[in-house]
Amino acid sequence: MNRLVIVGGGIAGLSAAYYAAKKIPDAQITLIESSDHWGGKIKTDRIHFDNGADAFIVEGGPDTFLATKPWGVALCKELGLADRLHGTNPHKKNTYVLNKGRLLPLPDGLAMMIPTNVQSILKSGLVSWFSKARMGLDFLIPAKTISEDESLGTFVSRRLGREAYENLIEPLMSGIYAGDGDQLSLASTFPYLRDLEVKYGSLARGALQMRKQSTGKAVQGSRSAFLTPTTGLAEIVEAVVDHLQNNNVDLRLNTSARQITNYQLRYLLDMEDGSTLDCDAIILATPAYVSGKLLASFDPALASVLESIDYASTATVSLAYRQSDLPRDLDGYGYVIPRREGRKALACTWTSTKFPHRAPEGYALIRVFVGRAGQDIPWSEQELLELAKEELKLTLGIHAEPLLHRVFMFDKAMPQYNLGHPEKLKQIDAALENYPGLALAGNGYRGIGIPDCIHSGEVAVIKLLENRRVVNSRVPAPATF
Repeated sequence: MNRLVIVGGGIAGLSAAYYAAKKIPDAQITLIESSDHWGGKIKTDRIHFDNGADAFIVEGGPDTFLATKPWGVALCKELGLADRLHGTNPHKKNTYVLNKGRLLPLPDGLAMMIPTNVQSILKSGLVSWFSKARMGLDFLIPAKTISEDESLGTFVSRRLGREAYENLIEPLMSGIYAGDGDQLSLASTFPYLRDLEVKYGSLARGALQMRKQSTGKAVQGSRSAFLTPTTGLAEIVEAVVDHLQNNNVDLRLNTSARQITNYQLRYLLDMEDGSTLDCDAIILATPAYVSGKLLASFDPALASVLESIDYASTATVSLAYRQSDLPRDLDGYGYVIPRREGRKALACTWTSTKFPHRAPEGYALIRVFVGRAGQDIPWSEQELLELAKEELKLTLGIHAEPLLHRVFMFDKAMPQYNLGHPEKLKQIDAALENYPGLALAGNGYRGIGIPDCIHSGEVAVIKLLENRRVVNSRVPAPATF
């Protein structure tokens, strides 16, 4: 593999370039990104306020990554960032759910999103007594024998009842996928829930058993399940970019591809500026719909499947206040908002409580999330700011003006793994079998988190290497005389 081109400079594309440089040291690697910055949805602002030494660490997109998926931690270790990783605040771990305009605590004992603490559920005001009794039927209702995929909303409603789904599970799920649980594919989002039903006959019974096994293996003093570098996730991006520069990877910002053509096991990228890139292999680390457009003339059927993957637009608004201006203590990580509440916001993170190092002493940093499946974001930055201030006024009683704010908007940012997504993945994989020098990476396929994207970049490189070995093995040896 003499020349590899990677399209897309988000964390998936950066990771693909990193692992390509590591596994194919002799290859000429080019990474192109259409925007003016690396990292994609990872955007970190470090804001020094009032001439203070400490800064507000404001994340535009994701603010942390899951430690239980090993690929994020592994990359940070390789980059020398392991000692800079912080877990969430262990002293104020409350999470709230907005219910009829009030913040009610999420019940204790949620294991893999499944309620397992009976006493906590009985005390909770998030569900009615009828719903609590209905949730108890999960221990009695036999596993359903089905061969087809079902939606997350249908599955949880079948096991725990509709009210439990709408008041407990849906807001947590929306905080992850910004999706509509009645459309999301269970097999593509939370397949372990179906596994628990089949293996244990009950979600709660299965979650309790898995929790017991996990507790038995736990190491005392182990880290938080969520981690972030000291000065924000941009540290990972910056470290990868430095590594790529030091390993002679050709990095090109403000560079857009228009289409891809294939000839004699090689690939040609036509660029928007009229130039071309010729290469042996390509990794498309762009959103699925962008990859589909690039491949439209290359393989129309594959392009159609890629473009059929839905995406939701999102926005975040971060606001800073003096703690003395807040009418209540921010005693937890924040709150989620069920779809049924009809609010424009999706959730609110109390950033300076979740990660105390992200705000100077005496200040609070809060982030409001906007955007979910089925909800457009027609608002300007100023309108989003006013929306966020109104949400904080209604729910937290904050009337003070923020000392500073940052608004980030992401058009078509969150892929929706809706019903039919597993079949789409099968079609995509089958089509890629015909192109040994083409691979896909990113959050549009098998995982939306940072570790998933990192892993997808590495897997793409490995697949290209495996495919190249197969192709080379099929080339007949030159004749000898």
